[in-house]
Amino acid sequence: MTDMDWREISGGVTAPRGFRAAGITAGLKASGLPDLALILSDVDAIAAGVFTTSQVRAACVEYCRQQLAVKPSARAILCNSGQANAATGEGGWEDAIASANSLAGALNLAPEAVLLASTGVIGQRIKMDALIAGIPRLVAAAAPDGGDTAAKAIMTTDLVSKSIALEMTLGDRVVRMGGMAKGSGMIHPNMATLLAFVTCDAAVSTTLWQQMLGRAADKSFNQITVDGDTSTNDTLIALANGESRTPAIVQPGVEADKLEAMLTAVCQYLAKSIARDGEGATCLIEVQVSGTLTDREARQIAREIAGSSLLKAAVFGHDPNWGRIAMAAGKAGVPFDQNNLAVSLGEIQLMANGQPLAFDRVAASNYLKAASQGEYLKTDTVLISVSVGNGHGTGIAWGCDLSYDYVKINAEYTT
Repeated sequence: MTDMDWREISGGVTAPRGFRAAGITAGLKASGLPDLALILSDVDAIAAGVFTTSQVRAACVEYCRQQLAVKPSARAILCNSGQANAATGEGGWEDAIASANSLAGALNLAPEAVLLASTGVIGQRIKMDALIAGIPRLVAAAAPDGGDTAAKAIMTTDLVSKSIALEMTLGDRVVRMGGMAKGSGMIHPNMATLLAFVTCDAAVSTTLWQQMLGRAADKSFNQITVDGDTSTNDTLIALANGESRTPAIVQPGVEADKLEAMLTAVCQYLAKSIARDGEGATCLIEVQVSGTLTDREARQIAREIAGSSLLKAAVFGHDPNWGRIAMAAGKAGVPFDQNNLAVSLGEIQLMANGQPLAFDRVAASNYLKAASQGEYLKTDTVLISVSVGNGHGTGIAWGCDLSYDYVKINAEYTT
């Protein structure tokens, strides 16, 4: 499976057949920016979800978990930004129910056909008067080309909206998949404040779709880190409505593998976009690990390196301090022989066979400096390669540097 199996197209979550979307300004944010989004399938769609593992979960997370446990299908996703509706008690739960009921009424659907997501300040309930008043406008605005407006309406501290769409051929028909996400801070594995929504016009069984999404999340959203904190609201929802009219994929096989590979590609693109847009970040850090016994072990080491505050600070300061990479690899909880450790920064090898190598420190520093000045989505990646042995395990994680601006943004988040 290679990137050549699919091609990128425009449209985001509305690229697949049978999906509409919209984003409006309902007055939930003091900034006056768009703050209410809708994704709508013309027909019932198979729904799968992955959510935060935090013990403090927002009302929308509990609502979706309950709905999907009973009926893994949906027609609509409603997402508000501005208030997280987390740690808001019974009142927050009532707000979630009222939000779903209001949208269901406007769409003439059963409330069970609506899924919810929220993002914003923890401890703040949704401004329900504004949300309820905005729903008729939101429904009226839903359009087959509304993916971009929806992606902008779920942003909080994000600097850019994040969306992607791909298409490929399954059998003799074209299948499309789109995605959008938000996230910039409070990002760490175990669903990291990230929201992500995927739409697809393939037909797939509920069990397979959930399994595919779980594996895709493990290789994407669970492999990014900005600051080591996991949100109360993390939500990944994927809808598959079958409108491509391809034969239903009901068991593992070649067609299922192709669809899962495209799903993973969509999720990885969105995950990297979130890490790249980390609060105050100047570059993306990609950590590639090899030589472990299993892929899981490699991913664990990669996450530990990408999440090291010391390493992130060094990257921001353009300091090629490979000792921080070795330190982070060593504390990941994966056993390996330190005499096999090798580390490279881009094409510059810093360590081999557990021993430091002579290298051009100025060139290595300039490599880091060039990434921090790189063009968004093109040349702003710092590549760190680590080998710990001769095993077949490989894994990748993504993070960003730690800048002065991160502290400022989060020191003044609610003030």
